[in-house]
Amino acid sequence: QVQLVESGGGLVQAGGSLKLSCAASGRTFSSYAMGWFRQAPGKERRFVARIRWNGGNTYYADSVKGRFTLSGDNAKNTVYLQMNSLKPEDTAVYYCAASARYSSTSYYSTDAYDYWGQGTQVTVSS
Repeated sequence: QVQLVESGGGLVQAGGSLKLSCAASGRTFSSYAMGWFRQAPGKERRFVARIRWNGGNTYYADSVKGRFTLSGDNAKNTVYLQMNSLKPEDTAVYYCAASARYSSTSYYSTDAYDYWGQGTQVTVSS
């Protein structure tokens, strides 16, 4: 069984920064890609960022481009999300996700991911 463990959430004022971490553990696991989604109260889970290990390509939602940076270590199945210039609308539970293999499903969709973390709360006060 593969487990994704997130850390780094918390409360921060608008304009501040946080760094989220996610590490995969469990059986030997080599992911195709890893990323982050977020879910605000009463809303659906939405794509934030993704890294595809083959080539190291990163993708971001328009709402976080220029403010969030995704990085990671393929060998350790670990990803980091550096979040700068945080806004109150960034408040949400952030979920780490991993794809075990290539999928034709858009990476924006939750269906493209096989494993999920338990989520970590990020709250940005105005």
